[in-house]
Amino acid sequence: MHYRTLGKSAVEVSEVGFGAWVVGTDWWGDRTREQAIKMVQHAVDQDITFFDTGDVYGHGNSEELLGAALGEVRNEITLGTKIGYDFYNNPQAGHGELPKDCSPEYLRTAFDRSLDRLGVDHVELLQLHNANVGEITPGVLETLDTLREEGRVEAVGLALGPSIGWLAEGEFAVAEEFDAVQTVFNVFEQVPGQHFIDEIREQDTETSLIARVPHSSGLLNEQVTPSTELEEGDHRAYRPDAWYETGWEKVDALRFLERDGERTMGQAAIQWLLSHDEVATVTPTFRTTADIDEWAAASETPPLSPEETERVRGLVEANFHIDRDDGMDSLRSSVGGDDLVDVEKGYAGN
Repeated sequence: MHYRTLGKSAVEVSEVGFGAWVVGTDWWGDRTREQAIKMVQHAVDQDITFFDTGDVYGHGNSEELLGAALGEVRNEITLGTKIGYDFYNNPQAGHGELPKDCSPEYLRTAFDRSLDRLGVDHVELLQLHNANVGEITPGVLETLDTLREEGRVEAVGLALGPSIGWLAEGEFAVAEEFDAVQTVFNVFEQVPGQHFIDEIREQDTETSLIARVPHSSGLLNEQVTPSTELEEGDHRAYRPDAWYETGWEKVDALRFLERDGERTMGQAAIQWLLSHDEVATVTPTFRTTADIDEWAAASETPPLSPEETERVRGLVEANFHIDRDDGMDSLRSSVGGDDLVDVEKGYAGN
């Protein structure tokens, strides 16, 4: 495993991190508490040191699991959590988004409760969870600064979503020199990740990206194939058929990235992200220990060659030579895609 730092901070993260949303909810398969703890500890055994969670995942359950699983290795790991959703006063309705509260008073209270569940006195990374740009007031920024001054936080970030897009929020975080911006980013869904990389370079800031959904919800690691039957409640079942059909064609076009015995397609997808210096860590959705074994090892697989990255660039610019839409444009932004209309679907250089 290789390691990188977040933004201007000294916080070190493993290039492959563990997204603890998977053990905090049942959205990615049912597992017992014991099985969830064993998954987290198995990740530690594979040299994963960055564990990313959020207070809303399972309404605190994910944080409690991490606290139980990582207590004995606390000094060896990097903890990140997120706050901003008020699940204390609002019941969860299916996969629907809960109301947010980004007032300084609420954020402080929520953070205190997160620390209690994690069983720690500080976290290395604290992220605002899907906060709209208008919610990040001067008072919120002052609160984050104060938490750092108190030694309870070492780095601050902004997690974007839940939909793809959130252009203004990412640009704001770069301009304010947040240490990290977490966003959906993968070979198939490069906007707005590539846009944020361009912003970081143009503004000469040190903001890092945390790339989530690196496998495009199961396409690039081939966990969703033409023969896959998605289980009831699987969030991917809500995607249009065209998304799957175009995705499978794109995967076939990327077969050249596989290297027999050296790099799988799932590992290549991670290496493509890591070819960008601005990407500090990648957080796949681990469902099994076999996933952990394969994707944690991606950090040490052969990096993409200049020829491979250029070939990927050409395919992306040509839309993989597919002349139909994948039906996802309206789902790629918090405002129906309108904020992305004028963003060139470009490819940032390495």
